[in-house]
Amino acid sequence: MSLSFADLGVPPTIASNLAARGIDAPFPIQAATLPDSLAGRDICGRAPTGSGKTIAFGIPMVHLVSKAAPRRPRGLVLVPTRELASQVCEELNILARPKGPWVEAFYGGVGFDKQLRALNKGVDIAVCCPGRLADLINQRKLSLEDVEFVVIDEADRMADMGFLPEVKRILDQCRDDRQTLLFSATLDGDVDVLIKKYQRDPARHEYVADDEDDSRAEHLFWHVERPDRLQTAASIIDRMGQTVVFCRTKRGADRIAKQLDSAGVRAAAIHGDRSQSQRERALESFHRGRVAALVATDVAARGIHVDGVECVIHFDPPGDAKDYVHRSGRTARAGANGIVVSLVPAELRKAVQDLQKDLGYEKGLDAKDLRLLDELASRPAPSSAPARSGGSARPAPTVRSAGEDAARRNGRPSGGSARRDDRREPASNSDRAPSSGSTRPPSSTRPSASRPAASGHDAAAGGASRSGREPLADGQKRPSGAARRKAKRLNAIEAVRLDRLREDDDLHDGRSSREPNRRSTRTGGPKAFTADGSSGPTTTGGRGRPSSTGSSTSSKPSGRKPAPKRSGSRPSGSTTRAR
Repeated sequence: MSLSFADLGVPPTIASNLAARGIDAPFPIQAATLPDSLAGRDICGRAPTGSGKTIAFGIPMVHLVSKAAPRRPRGLVLVPTRELASQVCEELNILARPKGPWVEAFYGGVGFDKQLRALNKGVDIAVCCPGRLADLINQRKLSLEDVEFVVIDEADRMADMGFLPEVKRILDQCRDDRQTLLFSATLDGDVDVLIKKYQRDPARHEYVADDEDDSRAEHLFWHVERPDRLQTAASIIDRMGQTVVFCRTKRGADRIAKQLDSAGVRAAAIHGDRSQSQRERALESFHRGRVAALVATDVAARGIHVDGVECVIHFDPPGDAKDYVHRSGRTARAGANGIVVSLVPAELRKAVQDLQKDLGYEKGLDAKDLRLLDELASRPAPSSAPARSGGSARPAPTVRSAGEDAARRNGRPSGGSARRDDRREPASNSDRAPSSGSTRPPSSTRPSASRPAASGHDAAAGGASRSGREPLADGQKRPSGAARRKAKRLNAIEAVRLDRLREDDDLHDGRSSREPNRRSTRTGGPKAFTADGSSGPTTTGGRGRPSSTGSSTSSKPSGRKPAPKRSGSRPSGSTTRAR
């Protein structure tokens, strides 16, 4: 007989809230931690991603946090990424309905105005990234002196990203008698320092995935040469549905997303160079099924928390076992099945075999077999998988002592976390631009004529010179470096303006990522800039009049008021002042 949330002491309002969403029985990490956390104890929890940690700390926080004064929150959740902050905030607000505490997220990449207005009204629970929280504290816009409940989520990831010094400064400013919950995939190293210094006799709980849990994610390593990777990825996505595609660089993520679009697979890119609004629109489009593939870098691996991901593709193999586990954790979440496919070219065979050894998997590569995906996708969920609605049995949570933890780490790693390497971890180069001397074999397929050709390291799609420059027509001179830099600056300004115009538009609704907003076509839209800094081809305005081509600035988009005429100026269209 499975436990219910009521059996664990969850208040009836929250239990009925969860039941209305089809969540009738707790996941193992929830069943293990809720009795202690609701009783006011500090918690030190270890569990893989997708195991239900947000609800595990969200229930006691929503139940125990009291009403806050303006700029003095009573609850604090620290997370490593913006996407995770947004999703944790959304989940806590759902748990708090209808009359629970007010939850707000605070992270960088967006303006301060909305966040300051929320603080002035009195936010009860603040879900924060450490950087933005430090900014608010330094500006004296927020005080942590009243914080009585703290959650540190993905603590190992914050350690990897270098946030721990800031986390310590933040915790030093909170109340000494606060309740502190810490959740992480690993509890040793720098994370153990947090436990010893900032928690009081914490109850330790660990959810260890057993062999049957491991089988929920099927890991495939296919030998696929570079020119064939794109078509293989498109075929996998077409069969599997919602898929996260991981690659090594930001530029590679943008390129792969565009090429998948050209191949008929709707895709969106997400990485550190995308603006916050672009990242949020990409995740929302993926969550709602408007795009089938989310192309991401390693930086986004822990920030993507979307249920229903059927497959993960390692387009570029990860640098180490830890990154592999983080990436692969986007699928087979919360007891569901999932498939992880690594596309391995010949020159990376040795590196991938070393990765397989570190993960405890059988070494070797298989030939591409798309029919195998259909067989794996049709298999039923394991009988022990946690059920969203009552009826099926659930595995009991496992609580291990420190000695058992050490024995577990010396054995084969579980599906939830990679074996920790005792050697010093090299600095991540997941988003580093490739060197100019690297080359790729030519592809058997050419990009669509409407898509720009890839260059240099990104020539996997074929059809572009290694320098990335377009061929010159007869008699045409190569523009000077100053002209190219000027054109780059002008296009960057234009790109920012277009991002603002498309704020409310859906991402990738049939246009390329730099195509003007459709609403601006009445006035001809903005002009493109050529390498010498001059404006591009003339476009036709809404009344059939050609747009001016002599100016190096774009025309005004539809919906904006024209600049007022100066007294004594010449008629509209002139660019010189009347004397």
